[in-house]
Amino acid sequence: MIDIRLLREDPQRGRDSQLARGEDPAAVDRLLEADAARRSAVTEADALRAESNAASKAIGSASKDERPAMIERAQQTKQRVADAEAAQAAAEEALTAAQRAMPNLIEGAPPGGEDDYIVLREVGQKPDIAEPLDHVELGARLAAIDVERGAKVSGSRFYFLTGVGALLELALQQMAVAQGVAAGLTPMITPALVLPSAMEGTGFLGAHSAEVYQVDEYYLVGTSEVPLAAYHGGEILDAAALPRRYLGISPCFRREAGSYGKDTRGIIRVHQFDKVEMFSFVAPEDAAAEHERLLAEEERMLTALELPYRVIDVAAGDLGSSAARKFDCEAWLPSQNRWLELTSTSNCTTFQSRRLNIRSRSSDGVVGPVATLNGTLVAMARTIVAILENHQQPDGSVKVPAALVPYLGREVLTPQ
Repeated sequence: MIDIRLLREDPQRGRDSQLARGEDPAAVDRLLEADAARRSAVTEADALRAESNAASKAIGSASKDERPAMIERAQQTKQRVADAEAAQAAAEEALTAAQRAMPNLIEGAPPGGEDDYIVLREVGQKPDIAEPLDHVELGARLAAIDVERGAKVSGSRFYFLTGVGALLELALQQMAVAQGVAAGLTPMITPALVLPSAMEGTGFLGAHSAEVYQVDEYYLVGTSEVPLAAYHGGEILDAAALPRRYLGISPCFRREAGSYGKDTRGIIRVHQFDKVEMFSFVAPEDAAAEHERLLAEEERMLTALELPYRVIDVAAGDLGSSAARKFDCEAWLPSQNRWLELTSTSNCTTFQSRRLNIRSRSSDGVVGPVATLNGTLVAMARTIVAILENHQQPDGSVKVPAALVPYLGREVLTPQ
């Protein structure tokens, strides 16, 4: 949730953010009305409690004749206190609902929808392949990907990675972990099931709730961002120990609701995949710099994998509710002659930490929220797609990027 003080001081900033996202600016006014109602309810309840306490104390010094009337008035005041406290609780609940309905305030993101992104840069040379094979055909020839048996066993959008396909994923994971550790991140193998509080706290039960699998009272995570964000939930961190940087290694599960007909062939858009995710807790004033740092790590990985890519500044209307700004890295997909998102990094400012009650305490005792940021270092399935297609050779083999060779133990993947 956002800092309500920002809207009190500058409500137009909130309205402008909503308009840039393509959402209702009146949500700002509803939130401010709920805030005013809650503050009024608190004031009234406090005044009545003070009146009730004074009335109770006065009874002790009253004469015998005065006491019955005073006791009756005190009881009436207590009932008014109870009513006022109930009204305060209802007002606080309404305020919380209004806050949770409001997405984060954008910070620098271009206005507009999915197609209104800004290309910041293109890096690398697109391969010159006369008739490129797609990753499904290449994967079959290499005996690396089996989507038919994946569908037979688990349904559509599931797959097996076999032989060199499985080795390729493990090699990518090892390479990503080595890079992350070298960059100062602490590796974490995270839970795949979380409680509703973790999913709600990170903002994934709003507009994205249709994407989430639920198992009894738990949720399957679509990214290790969720357990990593909730890791310090309810804690007060030492400000001197910030930033705290983590590297989550986890399976990810997504329903892909509403994506029927989109990338249904192969392993581009699937229900289960593995990912290595960066996550940072930093001081709010350091968030923008940390965002650039995470983006640099993503670009370092794509460069090491020798993939042509571009970086886009995602438009406000295509941001998740928790993100104030997001950069995507998209690799070239030769078989479809288009760009394919491989990684993204989001600055969530203090939106998640306020919902999860994560704060820091400075050396002089000042306590305040921290900023959270996330960034994908490697999403395995899509990265495998990009490697196979961009490094395919005329004979159907695939050249292994030099930086990946030490982890995979071979320089070329040959057809079986």
